[in-house]
Amino acid sequence: MPGPLLSADIPWLLYRSFFALPSSIVGADGRPVNALLGTVNAILALLEPDGPLRPRVVVACMGAEEAAYRVRLYPPYHAHREPMPEALAAQWAQAPELLQSLAWPVVTSEGLEADDVMFSLARAESGRGGSALLLTGDRDLYGAVEERVAVLELKAKGQHALLGPAEVRGRYGVDPAQVPDLIALRGDPSDGLPGAPGVGAKTAAELLRTYGSLEAALDVANAHMGGAVGRMRPRVAQALSENDALLRTFKEIATLQPIDLALPPDRATDHTAGAATARALGMPRLAERLERLAERLERVAAAGASGPSRRSNP
Repeated sequence: MPGPLLSADIPWLLYRSFFALPSSIVGADGRPVNALLGTVNAILALLEPDGPLRPRVVVACMGAEEAAYRVRLYPPYHAHREPMPEALAAQWAQAPELLQSLAWPVVTSEGLEADDVMFSLARAESGRGGSALLLTGDRDLYGAVEERVAVLELKAKGQHALLGPAEVRGRYGVDPAQVPDLIALRGDPSDGLPGAPGVGAKTAAELLRTYGSLEAALDVANAHMGGAVGRMRPRVAQALSENDALLRTFKEIATLQPIDLALPPDRATDHTAGAATARALGMPRLAERLERLAERLERVAAAGASGPSRRSNP
């Protein structure tokens, strides 16, 4: 059976690496390459030849900084974020060349975000009976988790964890399908969504476990404010009722959008071509790591091809 399709959230990895690694890591032109180095190394750490993942293909997912329709729905969406640093923007532009040289297809969307691209690929892969892994730190994508789709979470010292439906329920107290409702209620500071005033993660999860959806909770809140007696606390009912339209908008923003995308075929990482590109970009240590990986894989393949022959008994 083929391995999973591994979708990598390249914007998240680039930002994460840019701020985690020193800017003194520079390339051939003397400009920082720390984001590129960290991004590739994070993915390579998951692809050890004797490791457990063995994806059938690694897909590098990119997209718009923010989807225009989400900004139209709620202008403060992402408005609190600082402009992309120039040193990161330069690496952002170089990323596709490096990633594609490693035989990692770059799939992007001009109008939607990398999250939507990853969600769409995962749905398509699981729809044909395959499985998908989502390498990301964005909580929106917990809403994409299902039986055949898991979030791949990076841990310290190169370790990782897989978060399936049970792990999402254990962490957030709701089913993956309820994650957009949860985000709408509790908010998401990283996206500039404040949620319902005074409603935190625990209360939001309790509301969804009790009523099933944001819309059902809003119906109860509106009835409660109209004088109907219910189990919802008056303060919570007021917060929901007074922000009804805004909370529905937050859920629409937090709901991942499907894109019609062709699934890439199986592709092994091309360590040799990737090493050549890394060396051209002035990243010798990455090039050396990739060359060692290529040599290691060649030795493994040669050993397998020249294994002990079967001899018949005399």
